[in-house]
Amino acid sequence: MSTPPPRIGIIVCDDSSVIRGTFTRLLEEEPDFAVRASLPNGQLALRALENARPEHPVDVVLLDIEMPVMDGLTALPHLLAIDPTVQVIVASAVSVEQSRSSLKAISLGAKDFIPKPRNMRDADSMVAFRQQLVSRVRALAHSRRQAQGLSWPSSRAETPAAVPLPSSPPRSPAAVGTRIRPLTCPQALAVGCSTGGPQALLSVLKALPRDPRLPMFVTQHMPATFTKIFADQISKSTPWPCLEAAEGMPVTGGQIYLAPGDWHMLVRTSPNGPVLTVNQDPQENFCRPAVDPMLRSLAAVYGRGLLAVILTGMGSDGEKGCRVVAEAGGAVIAQDEATSVVWGMPGAAARTGLCSAILPLPEIAPTLARLIRGVAV
Repeated sequence: MSTPPPRIGIIVCDDSSVIRGTFTRLLEEEPDFAVRASLPNGQLALRALENARPEHPVDVVLLDIEMPVMDGLTALPHLLAIDPTVQVIVASAVSVEQSRSSLKAISLGAKDFIPKPRNMRDADSMVAFRQQLVSRVRALAHSRRQAQGLSWPSSRAETPAAVPLPSSPPRSPAAVGTRIRPLTCPQALAVGCSTGGPQALLSVLKALPRDPRLPMFVTQHMPATFTKIFADQISKSTPWPCLEAAEGMPVTGGQIYLAPGDWHMLVRTSPNGPVLTVNQDPQENFCRPAVDPMLRSLAAVYGRGLLAVILTGMGSDGEKGCRVVAEAGGAVIAQDEATSVVWGMPGAAARTGLCSAILPLPEIAPTLARLIRGVAV
């Protein structure tokens, strides 16, 4: 009889005993989760990771930013030096300074971030928080084990990211009659991403020369406060200026528009050209902002001139939007599995059978640059 795979191992590191207790309780409600340690500072987290045994692995570390003895930003590179495969999720308060620190942690190797619950007495908000927490931990733990060729608890084998893509993806029934468009010069770019997305997006933009004719629209699953800081980071570290989208903002070439946290971003036509609109319609795919509404609106405005790129991310947001893009004559590129932190969103797009290309992350910027120059790929 084979030995069952070990449960997903988690270290919770936060100086607040209330937060540690809450996180531990929520996580251990999952039968395939095991909190290996609950600790008040980064130094103790390093020690716990060093002492982890193969039969009781640590897959994910939930890491606070501000702690005594050793804070999260100091501990993070040391954690990754001990185990480069461990998946770190930063848990931070929703404030400008904490949001900035969380994005700094992403640049240092953290894979995701989650805002701490503001009101732990609100049952509805805690249900939503638990869903986010559990899904992030499970997706990243699965990504780690899959990359290492390790076993996965059979009760969770249905995890979307676990389904492999055939070398030649079949056309789905919904794709029948829809032509896969060859990659040609786009009039507008749209990018959707989630877990692992900030670093993936920055790597693409740093290598992509700015084109003054081309607007770019980005929906990254990210809470309010974070998006304004991320837009500033894009502007400072890439050739592309980036603005957090606002209602009525006119669309101009050479500019990136980032969906604001907790708002869907869409584009509509006006007598003076395309303009942005934002709304707080219900979540789609458990997300707001969501990629699907952005893609639907862009397909209606740009049609054959739209090129959508789906980067690493958890879940399937963007899949339905990619179908709409293809039906309108636009094209879709998805990041490949090997270079994705979590191959949920790009995998879902790839499985539609409608992608013009499925590319490793380092090949996306050069491909886009050639297309923008008018070189068909």
